Amino acid sequence: MKKGNELELLIEDMEFPSQGIAYKNDLKVYVKNAFPGQKVFGRITKKKKDYAEMKPLEVRERAEYEIEKKCSHYGVCGGCSSQNVPYKKQLELKVAQVKKLFEENGVSTGEFLGIETSPIEWEYRNKMEFTFGDMEKGGDLSLGMHMKGKSFGIITVNECDLVDEDFRKILNLTVDYFGEKNIPYYRIMAREGYLRNLIVRKTKKTEEIMINLVTTTQLDFDLTEWTELIKRESYKGVIKGILHTENNSLSEAVIPEKLNVLYGQDYITEELLGLKFKISPFSFFQTNSLGAEKLYSIVRDFMGDAGNKVVFDLYCGTGTIGQIAAGKAEKVIGIELIEEAVVVANQNAKLNGLNNCNFIAGDVTKVINTIKDKPDIIILDPPRSGVHPTALEYVIKFNAKDIIYVSCNPKSLVVDLKRLEEAGYTVEKTLLMDMFPHTPHVETVVRLEKK
Repeated sequence: MKKGNELELLIEDMEFPSQGIAYKNDLKVYVKNAFPGQKVFGRITKKKKDYAEMKPLEVRERAEYEIEKKCSHYGVCGGCSSQNVPYKKQLELKVAQVKKLFEENGVSTGEFLGIETSPIEWEYRNKMEFTFGDMEKGGDLSLGMHMKGKSFGIITVNECDLVDEDFRKILNLTVDYFGEKNIPYYRIMAREGYLRNLIVRKTKKTEEIMINLVTTTQLDFDLTEWTELIKRESYKGVIKGILHTENNSLSEAVIPEKLNVLYGQDYITEELLGLKFKISPFSFFQTNSLGAEKLYSIVRDFMGDAGNKVVFDLYCGTGTIGQIAAGKAEKVIGIELIEEAVVVANQNAKLNGLNNCNFIAGDVTKVINTIKDKPDIIILDPPRSGVHPTALEYVIKFNAKDIIYVSCNPKSLVVDLKRLEEAGYTVEKTLLMDMFPHTPHVETVVRLEKK
């Protein structure tokens, strides 16, 4: 087998995140987003001594459990990866992948409690970050998601089933308007153009909508007409704010250099488990609101009868977990790098009448060293890269009796759990929470106890 060879392989197993596993002459071959039972034809893109990687070109034989896709964009859009797999089977595959990851890294799951399902399978997302572009070079303006297997192609996802009708209306109005005006989108390589992103957020419980158009400053374009067009449409929800973010960064990431309020206010409010949470334009908030209620309920249950204990909420974001835990704690201290999120977290605590919460802005690796309180429980909810090794050493030094680790990436989770086990912690129980149906992603909640 050599790089560039094309061949047909039977997918026999999976590894996280959604990597199909096949074998050729006893060599393990990874095939992204392929599922056990499929026969896949593809091209070898990497060949190493111990493994190879194959880019799938065609599924020549479907697995017996496969179903028809629901979304018209599936297969072209790079968003969903498993609409062709029944939801129950998706859950089984996620459980198997996470358990295999724990086993291969020699980390205990403790009592494995299975997986909790998302309360809704479709239209669950409360946020979408759409990108302006075109499907083919020189084609009509498109607005949506990156196309599968293409570096720059963008497909207009105006029938996406992960969001509700209000998202689709706003997307259609926006791409049609700017297409008719012949306004250029921003080309990263040329560093030219105006339109970059459209970010739409809509809360599930309160049905409040916030729209954020992201552009460069290369055109002095009057957005009044577009704003009025968006406002005139009828929606199931209610528009609370229409914003314009100026972003001249060379990065693809949305960097808010300047925020202009075109209409209304610059925040929306969601309700979770009886508490209210203010969501600002760039603060992190779980993209599945109803799933977040289940996820945070798991964390609260894992705390046990906390009572008069001090709780540290590290990587706290807008303070959702900490405030939901506050009813079981004497004191909650949260740390978050993004200052805007911390401002909102403290506002949320005040909004909810929680006097036992204090959220601090700063790098966890530095701030954690300055705190005088000693925690009884530490809640970790880090980014995909996991807890920074320096921060993890401080976590260990605090010698808290219990640690609750909420992870969006079980690969970095098992690395951190290994270090915590070395430091004398034991994994007591593990429960998965499926926040993102039809994607490879899954949340893993682990409770550790210091013996």
